[in-house]
Amino acid sequence: MYKYNDFDTAFLEERNRQFRAQVERRIDGSLTEDEFKPLRLMNGLYLQLHAYMLRVAIPYGTLSANQMRQLALLAEKWDKGYGHFTTRQNIQYNWPKLKDVPDMLDALAEVNLHAIQTSGNTIRNVTADHFAGAAADEIEDPRPIAELIRQWSTDHPEFQFMGRKFKIAVSAGEKDRAVLKAHDLAVRIVRNDAGETGYQILVGGGLGRTPMIGKVLNDFVRQDDLLPYIESVVSVWNQHGRRDNKYKARIKITVHELGLDKIRELTEERFALVRPTFGGADLALFEEIKAHFANPAFRSGGTDAYEAAYQTDPVFRAWADTNLTAHKAANHSIVTISIKAHGQTPGDATAEQMRVMADLAEEYGYGELRISHEQNVILPHVHQNDLPAIHARLKEHGLATANIGLISDIIACPGMDYCALATARSIPVAQEIATRFDDLKLEHDVGHLQIKISGCINACGHHHVGHIGILGLDRAGVENYQITLGGDATETAAIGTRTGPGFAYDEIVPAVERIVLTYLDIRETEEETFLETYRRVGMDPFKAALYPASEKKVA
Repeated sequence: MYKYNDFDTAFLEERNRQFRAQVERRIDGSLTEDEFKPLRLMNGLYLQLHAYMLRVAIPYGTLSANQMRQLALLAEKWDKGYGHFTTRQNIQYNWPKLKDVPDMLDALAEVNLHAIQTSGNTIRNVTADHFAGAAADEIEDPRPIAELIRQWSTDHPEFQFMGRKFKIAVSAGEKDRAVLKAHDLAVRIVRNDAGETGYQILVGGGLGRTPMIGKVLNDFVRQDDLLPYIESVVSVWNQHGRRDNKYKARIKITVHELGLDKIRELTEERFALVRPTFGGADLALFEEIKAHFANPAFRSGGTDAYEAAYQTDPVFRAWADTNLTAHKAANHSIVTISIKAHGQTPGDATAEQMRVMADLAEEYGYGELRISHEQNVILPHVHQNDLPAIHARLKEHGLATANIGLISDIIACPGMDYCALATARSIPVAQEIATRFDDLKLEHDVGHLQIKISGCINACGHHHVGHIGILGLDRAGVENYQITLGGDATETAAIGTRTGPGFAYDEIVPAVERIVLTYLDIRETEEETFLETYRRVGMDPFKAALYPASEKKVA
């Protein structure tokens, strides 16, 4: 992973020193809240429903064991003993005191972490495939490109005061595990017919109140053109994007209003001006960055211990079947650690659990971890013979839930329990759904089914691209939950379709149950997934189950 140099360290120290002075001025009254707000947002500090919230960047989802331990320290020393991993590969602390935030930032800087550009109208934390560097299907590790973009975009003078935030994702696999098509801009590493490596650029994706799927702007951008091309795209949007209405100040709206061909034309015009200003320093930097991401020396040896445990221990086998993914090294696996035990808050991890995961990474995983946009934690490189020992340790700390990709592996935003923007609760709905299907013992029979829940129209829970999406709204002071079906966050991305009128809080879990039971009744084979069934039969059977003719719902 990337190691900070002297410039990086000095930059971060100075940035934190400035913010410490700003916090002191806010506390002594020299700054009003209105004056302080843009300053704190530039440093990842929100004012939420009950307290301040600090959002810390985990660039492209990569952590070292030492960094994870430091995140645990922050949770224990300055918060309530836990942190919340988000769909943007960040971690949020929901209860810090304002006076302590500068100390938290200094503690983060000790391990090369920060909260810069995790909020505000700027380029946010660059995200990536959470299996980056390990996945069997990737062309190359996408994280060096993500790091190059991170360095280029940090404090970029043209992009600090844009109309709205701007989100970038990077991936290199056949499978899209980074939700590329739901980002303002996405970079997909590809090979052309000549076998050359380059980059497909997608623009105009995004969720929120106007969900849209990203479109291909350029099929193949050469390596030496990538950074100036991205700069050209962002510049075009910064110039032509809407600023009269914050809800329309996203590149997806600009692409929709001007058309993809016009955006492409404007980008090429801008690129002709920008490209000559890049003299090669970006390419030299990229070569330096790549050296930081060399694979560890993977252990050799057979997998007898793993095979024996798989054959004799049904609990281990169930976990292996759901939580392991193929690795590029045949005798290794990618381990996804679920932090979604049934009935728990999706994405929350205690300080103790963070330390356990850090220890496992250090002992068995070459010191590396990843955070997924699905709010789980990954050990990307694990020799298969170590898997039984890892599973045993995870069980001791409530981290061995075998549910990755299943109905209880729910994405959920903090909702009205924390967020000042939320209009409904998300966390209790996720907890009750997970508990209900655990009680029914149907989860493994149902198979791959992704539920995503948002507590407001901003869609931080990615409900639009859930196989079953749930959006909580306020209807005359009462929580009301809309359901969408058929969303997809992968390479075949799709926006879900609304089923009809919403459901009250006490009706939403039974409604989800009716959807799932209908699926089990109409699927052609046990191997046919929920999404495949929905695409085969459409909305009608599910709508009939949700809205029996004898019942009347209020829209």
